[in-house]
Amino acid sequence: MNLLCVGISHHTAPLELRERLWFSEEEIRATLPALKAQGFPECVLFSTCNRTELYAFTAETEFRVEFLKKFLIERKGVAEFVRTEHLFSYFASGAADHLFQVASGIDSMVIGDVQILSQIKRGYQLALDAGTVGFFMNKLFPAAFHVGKRARTETRISEGAVSVSYAAVELAQRIFDDLGAKNALVVGAGDTAQLTAKHLVSKGIGNLFITNRTLERAEVLAKMTGGSVIPFHEFPARLAEIDIIISSVQSDDFILTRAEIEHVNKMRYNNALFLIDIGVPRNIEPSAKELDNVFLYDLDSLNGLVNENVEKRESEVPKIRSIIGEELEELFQWHSSLQAHPTIAALTQLLEQIRKEEVEKNINRFETKDRELLDLVTKRIVNKILHTPIVNLKNGHDESHGERINKINIIRKVFGLDASKERSHAR
Repeated sequence: MNLLCVGISHHTAPLELRERLWFSEEEIRATLPALKAQGFPECVLFSTCNRTELYAFTAETEFRVEFLKKFLIERKGVAEFVRTEHLFSYFASGAADHLFQVASGIDSMVIGDVQILSQIKRGYQLALDAGTVGFFMNKLFPAAFHVGKRARTETRISEGAVSVSYAAVELAQRIFDDLGAKNALVVGAGDTAQLTAKHLVSKGIGNLFITNRTLERAEVLAKMTGGSVIPFHEFPARLAEIDIIISSVQSDDFILTRAEIEHVNKMRYNNALFLIDIGVPRNIEPSAKELDNVFLYDLDSLNGLVNENVEKRESEVPKIRSIIGEELEELFQWHSSLQAHPTIAALTQLLEQIRKEEVEKNINRFETKDRELLDLVTKRIVNKILHTPIVNLKNGHDESHGERINKINIIRKVFGLDASKERSHAR
């Protein structure tokens, strides 16, 4: 299996280096044909914030790993910053195993990442469009997609919040059965606030409000999420209509005190008020949690939930590895079947089986003295039918590896060799 994989990820390099080796879709479209011209007829490249990975299939027996590493670095013009030591490499079955791990989410920075599979699929589609997906990649990547699907349907690898922002929303769901009937206020407009707002929207929050000291940033986030803006100096007066408050701003003083919350609580008619404080320093006076119908959680609470969920996901890894093992075995069997000798043996066995079955069906129509001749003549017919395809399979030295295995695959399909193998297993 002349499969190579080279790349950079959070395992091998920090973000400032990974982002230098990030390829846009336009760059990928231009890079794939250039790789094909360098002797890699089949290649797939995908790039995310945490990884850039190149998979290449070649007929050459010598693995040109260093060439591929330098190719990616030079293509991006980042040799001043990124060195070949920052890139990893895998070969043959190791490369397939790595791809399956990535597709399943167990190699992600956030274990069980559900987005990586769609990113791999996008890279595969770009390669299809560029004409660099051939016979082998057209088997390898769909197998990886199947691994990803099985990981998500047969295990709990993607369940439970593993980010602070998502954990905040998950906690809100535990308090309120129906988020669609609730109003939420996100205080802040930074990265954490943005993720929290997006998670609330994805969970169907009834009404989303955004407030921030800088009004323009609040307006941008509100536009992104379909929320409404409350000016920062006005939000304490609007708390009576809010059910969920998630705050993540930098402030030396509390932006919400116990006294303010207690005052608002009297106007809420004992309805629950859910507060998440993910600011550093804390944004909400901690003693507010002592008030009736007030649920206040801080970073420690959320990190505890996140760690619990991470442990649950990690406990699913052995199941994922078992799935990967099954899919790798199937891939290896398929690849082995593409060698000439197994195909010749399978084709010979198939035709001999057909010959014997037909002879047995009709043997009684012949005189006893003619039966031996019938067996001999039918064997000669089968051997003559087999002669040309066997010679063509054996004498493919002037063809590329891709052409040879494609020819073998056509023969296997035309004669239904793999189907006949499955029927044999069924019996």
